[in-house]
Amino acid sequence: MRLIVNGEAGDWLVTNLDELVVTYLAQTGADPDAAVATAWNRLFVAKRARAALLLSAGDEVEILIPMQGG
Repeated sequence: MRLIVNGEAGDWLVTNLDELVVTYLAQTGADPDAAVATAWNRLFVAKRARAALLLSAGDEVEILIPMQGG
């Protein structure tokens, strides 16, 4: 399905937000156990709600991974 993830349009083979986060972390080489924050169509989504949030084509998702350093 066509989604906009972190400002970039792309095709993703996922159905819910939890699957998207797991796939995104794998594709970017990030730690799969990293704590991330998510937003769906500009609304914050808590970790416990990700699996229940079904995505639709055109949805905008932000996946934010905290980084150390300054």
